[in-house]
Parts: sequence; structure tokens; C-alpha cells
Amino acid sequence: MLRPVAIHCLLSTLLCMWVLCNAQSPSGPPVIQLRLAGEKRKHYEGRVEVFYNGEWGTVCDDDFSITAAQVVCRELGFMNAESWSPSAKYGSGEGHIWLDNLHCTGGEKSLAECHSNGFGVSDCKHSEDVGVVCTQKRIPGFNDNNGIDIFHIICEYQVEDVRLRATYSQRKRIPITEGFLEVKYGGKWRQICNEEWTEKNSRVICGMYGFPGEKRFNARPYKLLASRRKKNFWGFSVNCTGNEADLSDCKIGREIKRKGNSTCEQGMPVVVSCVPGRAFAPSVSAGYRKAYRLEQPLVRLRGGAMIGEGRVEVLKNGEWGTVCDDNWNIRAATVVCRELGFGSAKEALTGARLGQGIGPVHMNEVECSGFEKSLTECYFNRDAGCSHEEDAAVRCNIPAMGFNKRLRLNGGRNPYEGRVEVLAEKNGSMVWGTVCSDSWGTMEAMVVCRQLGLGFASHAFQETWYWQGDGSTDAVVMSGVRCSGTELTMDQCLHHGKHILCPKGGGRFAAGVSCTQTAPDLVLSAQAVEQTTYLEDRPMYALQCAHEEHCLSSSADKADPSSYRRLLRFSSQIHNNGQSDFRPRAAHHSWIWHECHRHYHSMEVFTHYDLLTLNGTKVAEGHKASFCLEDTHCDEGIQKRYECANFGAQGITVGCWDTYRHDIDCQWIDITDLKPGDYIFQVVINPNYEVAESDYTNNIMRCRSRYDGQRIWTYNCYIGETITLEGP
Repeated sequence: MLRPVAIHCLLSTLLCMWVLCNAQSPSGPPVIQLRLAGEKRKHYEGRVEVFYNGEWGTVCDDDFSITAAQVVCRELGFMNAESWSPSAKYGSGEGHIWLDNLHCTGGEKSLAECHSNGFGVSDCKHSEDVGVVCTQKRIPGFNDNNGIDIFHIICEYQVEDVRLRATYSQRKRIPITEGFLEVKYGGKWRQICNEEWTEKNSRVICGMYGFPGEKRFNARPYKLLASRRKKNFWGFSVNCTGNEADLSDCKIGREIKRKGNSTCEQGMPVVVSCVPGRAFAPSVSAGYRKAYRLEQPLVRLRGGAMIGEGRVEVLKNGEWGTVCDDNWNIRAATVVCRELGFGSAKEALTGARLGQGIGPVHMNEVECSGFEKSLTECYFNRDAGCSHEEDAAVRCNIPAMGFNKRLRLNGGRNPYEGRVEVLAEKNGSMVWGTVCSDSWGTMEAMVVCRQLGLGFASHAFQETWYWQGDGSTDAVVMSGVRCSGTELTMDQCLHHGKHILCPKGGGRFAAGVSCTQTAPDLVLSAQAVEQTTYLEDRPMYALQCAHEEHCLSSSADKADPSSYRRLLRFSSQIHNNGQSDFRPRAAHHSWIWHECHRHYHSMEVFTHYDLLTLNGTKVAEGHKASFCLEDTHCDEGIQKRYECANFGAQGITVGCWDTYRHDIDCQWIDITDLKPGDYIFQVVINPNYEVAESDYTNNIMRCRSRYDGQRIWTYNCYIGETITLEGP
């Protein structure tokens, strides 16, 4: 169980400055020092900062490139760069912006050798500070030859890896929750002496590994094991306060004098034991089996592509709302993560990075100590004054469950697509095989993408003949798969078990998926529905087109042409709150012309309109409405991209909404046969999950309705899983 980390020491910056200032070269590029900074980061990523002329400053993102990022990472001792981020992703720096318009070829040994405007010549603001993500692997025997080794030696003790080394009896347990804590330093694994080790230190370690807390353990077997093993202690102790999100945030303690086997005479190697969240309770070999359910009803995550990430939402007075990102930091994010059964936070995200929520903004300017059991215990400002563009989100550390070792994609053009293959037991051995595509759909694909850490599903495929897979894995080993969408692995979905039933067989008919990092999120405006609902009595002779398109209840089939139908009319205004455009699954050639609306519908069943009794029984025949999808209106600054006219491209752009007005055909429920009484009016968007979304829980709108035979009142409209049932 490995974890890269850097343990930083707090030593005199004056000494480091003295070293650098005395290392300036009289000719050629100046000698500089680099570091990665910022609060929401790991040790191999962060805001790029440059030490020049006795002061730390930043680098502007103008003209920055992956080549420049590679120079930065190699200068810091990492093998390479993975990516770079503009616009102060890791927070805005301070002081000078030392470099701007950097152009590197990739062969430079120092960022100072790259062409730029010159040191201190910049027209940028700190909102343009650049950040990088380096590969975790360090350059073997890295040695900075420009005379600044002293900075690294004095100011940072690089620990290459950290691990929990489980005992033999614990190694088959998934996840590993207990073991000797070891650090890799100088290429060798070393123990830490427990003479000054505290529970707060263990709490930080557990958080790093995805566990919400630490617990006591039986020390006797560990003492026995330690007495039989050769001692090789790391030379320092560690001082954590307990609210750090990562070991790299802890202070280094006193130096431990090494005396061979006599080192740490009064103690033994550190052992850490962690408490897993209920969702990750350990089992032997099989791993996690029960479907994931949140333990804490006051806080939840929504809109995240991966396990343990999402927009933070809190429940207040029976209504879910969001948290404003003012002062949002890693400490508050860690409280959320631990509360939900995860470990500490990897990132505290701002600016609605994981999509915008709906409803009120319940909390603003949150301040946590880090030891609260719930985010609701932290100090916060109730007067939010924020929009959903400022919704806060988190990414949490989760335990290593090995989910991606039992599932893979094969034959695709890239790692994000392919036919689904699972590892299953057959005749006493483990073999790879395919999944039957009968009933295979978006929900099943979503679970596959999540289990592999590839994000959301983009498409679910019931034929995969165009992806050339290994013929030896064509046999179907899993059939009858049906997922609800909350599962963490395919094993948790309903399926036939060992009794495979797949008439079509595998091979070309094996199930497949394509995954994506972003997804749309459609939300119906409850206010628009509530404000536009009314009754209309319309003669049958004026409803011929609608009748042919099955927009009336079945009793209309025998109705006299001169009779009237009573229609509950309303407008549908559907907003895309997600991070990518909502596009229909069907291709242009399969769209259907609708005479009533005089345009093509790209989704035959886009919404369900129903009227239910208070116990949930349908009383007005559910009308399955098809739609042409277009951008009717967009938020300020967003351009419309989709238009129904002239067989144009269909969809709903992020930040735009599609409005179906109350006065167009089929935008109703036929309530001609309805008896007076109290009812629930329900609208469901994308009911068949044809298109993947980041959050399906906000696709349902319910309202209370009271009908007296002549008039109808619609009130208390609500999006999501809760409805207020009080009368008017």
C-alpha cells in the first residue's frame, strides 16, 4: 500500500536565501530555485514559484506549454510532467510575477534558460499564475549541479514513498486497514520509531489512505514480529496536529540518533490501524460487496465522476442546498470527506468545478478546525449572497479496493472505450470473459466507467463487432446485468451469477462502453411549471394531429369529434447545469418527423408526464413526450449552438435551456376522465436514461395538485427526492 509524499521541514528561510543569493552566476542565465506551492495539492503538483533576486515570485500562464512544464518538473527532480494548469488553479501567489511569455524547447536544464520577456517583465495578474502536475517518479540519484543541493538537503527531506505493510494474516483483506508504517528514503524502506508517535499522526495517515479515522490495535503480535526483524529506522520523528489532509503538511520532529539495533530502545516501529467507512468494510479477497449508501443524511456529494468526489450539498429544514466557495479550503473539505466515510480531502474545489446545484445556498464562509464530525458543526455565515456559480466541491481519498483489477476494456481506439471484460471463476481458475449485452444500458455503463476510474458513461453498446478483441475472451461469463447506478462495482449489480443465460452469445454481441470525464445535467424549472399550469377544454376536431401522435388518453379513441377534451397545460423549461452539452443518442438519419410540431424529434421519449394519487398510482394515462432539443435561451455570455429549424443539430448547451411552451400541441396531460381530488403532478426528464448525466436525482419534478372538477391548483413544486405535502 504505497503513497508518495514529501515531508517538509520548517527551517530558516534566511539560510536558504543566503545559499541562493551566493549562487548567482556572474555570466549566463541567472541561477534560480523552483518550488511547487498552493494549498490544494500533492507534493508533485502545485503553483510554480521562482526564487530570484532574494524573493519568491510566480510564473504567468501566457504562452506556457507542456514543454515548459517538463523543464520545471525535471529541474525539481521529477522524471517528467503530466500536465499544466492556467488561471491560478492552485490559488493566486504573491509578490513578483518573475516570468512571462515563456518559450522552452525542452532541452533546458533550468527554467531560467527558456526564452521569456525577462525577469520581472510581465503584464499579468496573479489570477494567471501557472501550475504543473509532475509524474510521481523521481529522477534516480537526482543531484542539482548548479550548487543549490544545500537547499534540498536543508529545507526538504524527500521521502519517496509511504506504505502500510500488513502482516501475513492481513494481506488478503481488502482494503488493508492496518500494518507497520514504513517510508522509503534513499531507495530503502525504513520504519519510524513510535517513541514520539501520536494518535493524531495516525489520524493523518489513515486519512491519506481513504479512512475516516484511526483505532487502537493489539500491539502484542507486532512487538513479536518487530523483535524478529532487522531494524532500519528513518532518522526523524513526525509532528502532526491531526487536522492535516496529508503527511506532507505535518512538521518534521526531532532527529533520531541511529544506533543500529539499539535505535528506538524504548519503543518499536510505528503501527497504524484505521477504521474504514461502511462503504469500504473489508472482506477476504472478494472485496466490497454491498451497494454504496451514504451514512450521514445531512451532507451528500452530487455530480462527481469518480467515487468520493462531488458538489457538496447540505440538508437544512428539509431542503437540500449547496455551499458557497468563499474561504472554502482543504480543511473544510476534509471534514466533509471524513463525515461521508472517506479519508481526508485531496482537493477543495471552487467555482462550481463539478457542476452547479439547485435550490438555496445554505452555507458561506465555512471555517472548520478539522476535528468536527460534520460540516454542519463548522462556523459559517448564513447570509450566503452567492450564486450557484460559486458552489463548492471536494475530491476525497478513498481506500485501495482493487476495483480495476477485476474489470477491463478491450479493443477500443483509446483507453476510454472498448468491450467490457470481467475476471470470473470458471472450472476452478480465474479467466477473462465478456458480458452479455441483453438489457445493457446507460446505468450499467455508468457503473463500469466508475469502477475503472474513467468517469461517466458516454455510451452503452450492445454490439461491439467493430472492436477487435482477443478471441480467447469471447465467452460470456456474466449475464442478466441490471444496475441501479449507485453500485461501485459490477459485482454489486443484479446478475445471473454462475447460471449464464445469453441467447445471442458474446463475441460481436458483447457489451461495450465509452467513458468521458464530463457529463450534462438536466434540471427542470419547477417555478416555470408552477406558474404556467392551467386547464383548457379543446374540441376533438382541433386535436386530430395530437390524437394521431398518441397525446390523448385512450378514451379519446371512441370520443365524438364534437366532444371536448380537458387538458392540463404547462410549460417545460429544462436547463443544462452540467459540464458538457446534452446531445441525443440517435443519429440524424433516425430522427422522426412530427407533424404537430413541424420539426424532427431526436428523442422519442424525452419526458414522462403523469398525474398520480397521493399513494403513487397513475390516474391520468402517462404521456410519453418526444422533443426536439434546442437552445431556446442561454445564460449571459453563452452562444446558442443547437436549433431545430432546417434539420439542424440538436442538443442543449451547458448554461442554456430548452423551453417547450404551454401552448404547443402535446404539451399537456389529458385529464378528461379525472375525478375531483388531490393528486401529485410528476414530470420526469430523460426517463429511460438514454443519455448519461452526472446526476439523475434532479430529473424528477413533483407538485401537489388539487382539482375540483372545474379548476386546478398546482403548488409546492419540488425537484428531486423530497416533496412537501401540506395543503394550500
